[in-house]
Amino acid sequence: MARGHSHGETGRGLVVLKGQAGRAGVVWLVGAGPGDPDLLTVKALRLLQAADVVVHDRLTPRPILDLAAPGARLIDVGKRKSRHTLPQDGINQLLVGLAREGLKVVRLKGGDPFMFGRGGEELEALRAAGIEAHVVPGVTAALAAAAGAGAPLTHRGLAQAVTFVTGHAAAGAEPDLDWTALARTNHTVAIYMGLSTAPGIAARLIAAGRSPLTPVAVVENASLPDERRLVTTLSALGDSVAGLDGPALLIVGEVAALAKADLARHLGAADETRVGVR
Repeated sequence: MARGHSHGETGRGLVVLKGQAGRAGVVWLVGAGPGDPDLLTVKALRLLQAADVVVHDRLTPRPILDLAAPGARLIDVGKRKSRHTLPQDGINQLLVGLAREGLKVVRLKGGDPFMFGRGGEELEALRAAGIEAHVVPGVTAALAAAAGAGAPLTHRGLAQAVTFVTGHAAAGAEPDLDWTALARTNHTVAIYMGLSTAPGIAARLIAAGRSPLTPVAVVENASLPDERRLVTTLSALGDSVAGLDGPALLIVGEVAALAKADLARHLGAADETRVGVR
């Protein structure tokens, strides 16, 4: 794809972008997926290869960034625990400013832009500034974690519904969730960013009526070469995740018993009713 084409979609679905000196720029909010470059969508790849600037998160792996157009400017705006490279307002202003320079901008976001990624806030800011903006969905971490572990999020006889929630809240507090609804049986709960609050989440679900023996699959670094998995129970969740520090997805529900595990955790005495390793 040559640079300087006007933005749009061809009849064959090929992506072309406008954005050069003297012309309006455009911003694409692109899902980078869970980390494996092979899980990028074809559209995401084409946009990366046509971008002037790629504004990316901290967790975007280098192999994905290496797919950007030669000479494309890479800007890391990733958030780290207790430290943000740029506050969200600053990221919004950066995207607006780059587009006003007439550039083709890819805002590369881990997973899916609209799944706990503040993509909606960025889209609103761009629209309010009169910037042309579009969204490209990506494979979200829960789907990759479940697929890799062999634990379907819904499964006949085990789970008729799945809910995606965040385990993260301001200042390390527990998230404000409808615990009664989440405690229903035959219901899978996929929890993002829940490692630090795992003990509290487990206690809340048990207090709301979920069995302490409910299986939980924990997938760290889903889809990456260093992916690790463990299968535990709700009552043992806090102890099981102690020491994990990578991005992790918690899958709570009967379907988690189907997950393949490859990481044994020490919980004092070896108790296979608490941690099953397959």
